Amino acid sequence: MAELVPIIQLGNPILRQQASLIDDIHNPDIQNLIEDLMATVAQANGVGIAAPQIAESYRLFIVASRPNPRYPNAPEMAPTAMINPKIIAHSTEVVKGWEGCLSVPGIRGFVPRYQKIQVEYTDRNSNLQQQELTDFVARIFQHEYDHLEGILFVDRLESNQDKISEQEYQERIVNNT
Repeated sequence: MAELVPIIQLGNPILRQQASLIDDIHNPDIQNLIEDLMATVAQANGVGIAAPQIAESYRLFIVASRPNPRYPNAPEMAPTAMINPKIIAHSTEVVKGWEGCLSVPGIRGFVPRYQKIQVEYTDRNSNLQQQELTDFVARIFQHEYDHLEGILFVDRLESNQDKISEQEYQERIVNNT
């Protein structure tokens, strides 16, 4: 049964580690980890969560885009576990967009990301998947992939001027769209 798991915060050294590959996807611990991540991201109003964010340093994340209070304009998609993911190609076009992070509460950043990416990952049933992702879902994938590399969105900011509080984001950006 899925458990809600505490999300570790900026400053925890696990967030700065490179995560380990998963060898046995069918291991019950890995399958339980997927369930825990799915429950935790839904409860936290996230659109994605990586295993390192719950102190499990594995190359696994969930992409779970859906409208919620933190991202009211997010597109709807089924929560998807992505195991040992890779970016295999990307567009030359880079766009900046607002991001937050469950491990960096209270802060939003205007982060540059590739507009379009080709990705490869193994799903929870051991099937190799390839997809082209664009726009917001591509941004989620890149954000979560960074967690597997020990990178946080604040590391990608081009300037401190690209950082605002969550409250200002909600008042100025969300309420003015």
